[in-house]
Amino acid sequence: MMSWLPENISAHGGEIDFLFTFIYYITSVTFFLVAACMVAFLILYRQKPGVQATYTHGNKTIEIIWTVIPAIILIVILFLSQASWAKLKVNPPTNPDVRLEVIGKQFNWIVIYPGPDGKFGTKDDVRLDNQVNIPINKMVLISMRAEDVIHSFFIPNARVKQDIVPGRLTQVWFKPIKTGKYEIPCAELCGTGHSGMKGELIVHSEESYTAFLTKLYAKKSS
Repeated sequence: MMSWLPENISAHGGEIDFLFTFIYYITSVTFFLVAACMVAFLILYRQKPGVQATYTHGNKTIEIIWTVIPAIILIVILFLSQASWAKLKVNPPTNPDVRLEVIGKQFNWIVIYPGPDGKFGTKDDVRLDNQVNIPINKMVLISMRAEDVIHSFFIPNARVKQDIVPGRLTQVWFKPIKTGKYEIPCAELCGTGHSGMKGELIVHSEESYTAFLTKLYAKKSS
């Protein structure tokens, strides 16, 4: 895979990286072939003294080839990506291990944790700014909405990116497979403070996450 991509910390990241790499190499080869042909044609068919230009209406065989080959490539990409797209964008987990809510606003992420009752919209909910805490090896479902303009919730290391549109509820889900701290920038230009709209994903061990929740709820009740 691409060594310059951010480190993958998500269970589904391998699928995304494979598709990205596959498309990257296809487009790179296509670019160099087209560029080479352009240079060759500029040299071979440049204006020459005493040589009169000839006109052609094209070659049907060549036109069929350069239409069929890209079509086949696109169909292959479609079938390769269909299962991953359904898994990551269409079919949310019915019983996630962790549920969180995120509100995007100019210019920070408001992260809502359900209290000990496990329900949102109750008095024991806890809000933190710009800090998403989750446990390792657990399926996480994040429901998101925007308070003002369009934002984009982006966790490069988890291969997660989703626009958040005012008036619409959107969701992302993933399973982290490595502990650590990772950046959550906004990937949609949302105003003058856009560049400073950064959150932090903290992936805990199970013991660390339990301790985090205990401290979080104790602080709320005090």
